[in-house]
Amino acid sequence: MRVERSQKSIIVFLIFSVTITIATYLVTIFYWPQNNMNQEIKITINHGESLSAISKKLLAEGVITNEKTFEMATKIRGLDTSIPVGTFLMKNVKVNHDIINHLVFGNPERKKVTLLEGWNIRQTSNHLSKEMGLDYYDIVEIVNNKSFINSLGVKSETLEGYLYPDTYYFFEGENVKSVIKRLVLEYKNFWTDSNITKASSISLTQHQILTLASIIEGEAIYDSERPIISAVYHNRLKRGMKLQADPTVQYIIKDGPRRLLNKDLRIKSPYNTYLYGGLPPGPINSPGFKSLNAALYPDENDYLYFVAKGDGYHTFSKNEKEHERAKRAFQRVRKKVKRDRVGS
Repeated sequence: MRVERSQKSIIVFLIFSVTITIATYLVTIFYWPQNNMNQEIKITINHGESLSAISKKLLAEGVITNEKTFEMATKIRGLDTSIPVGTFLMKNVKVNHDIINHLVFGNPERKKVTLLEGWNIRQTSNHLSKEMGLDYYDIVEIVNNKSFINSLGVKSETLEGYLYPDTYYFFEGENVKSVIKRLVLEYKNFWTDSNITKASSISLTQHQILTLASIIEGEAIYDSERPIISAVYHNRLKRGMKLQADPTVQYIIKDGPRRLLNKDLRIKSPYNTYLYGGLPPGPINSPGFKSLNAALYPDENDYLYFVAKGDGYHTFSKNEKEHERAKRAFQRVRKKVKRDRVGS
């Protein structure tokens, strides 16, 4: 009996000792003292970085003093693949437990990026490159990558027009595909069930509506004119008239935007709506919501022409005679402006 009691006591002691040892080990790992940080340090976690790469970065920036304990603590908690992309402000995180919580459950900083209506794919790519630190040529490659475009459910040769203009908040360190996908998904939000039904009722595809919206975006300055301009193009399409839209020619000249010359109107390109009938093959820029809505819901009128007034607005005409009169009026305004400039 005494032997049995002695054996039981030894087993209990061993279990207790092992438990204490494991508990001590875990406490040591989780609460291993790292740098006593009284200063603020920003750490950016990039897409695809491994735990090892992250720990090396933390060590280099002085957030931790021991890579192994940080990595072990993260793995023990099962969070080694849960650290998100982003930039984190590290302050007063003195032990592994706090550092891990801050990275996994904290709120990474976001980068505010505004994309303007009417920007073409080159302008958008250039802005994203500057603001996000992304490689310009990587962006250009992705927006023209057929496989990637297909994966987004877009039926187009490129993503021209599909990079929706808006103000976004991106995590620093996001990769090109993630950023571009966000823009395209934001565009797709426009296509509610009612808008899809409306496009079908006027016998235009979503791609054609986007294309028309991009032309409206290129023409209109004031929102009140967008539905009227849209109606002009709808009316011309119904009558089989060429659109003769200046923005489509601006899109194909290499030194634009500038005043168009007669020779520009003779450029052989499917985007030249002075030479070819119907809509061009695709969008010429990324239109905003108001131009998309105008393309889908045009004003009800009989206008077939419009010309600039010189103040951002346009004169709309129902026939060629009225249009020629409006053009002469605009020429007089242009000449007056030129004289005033010379006089000053």
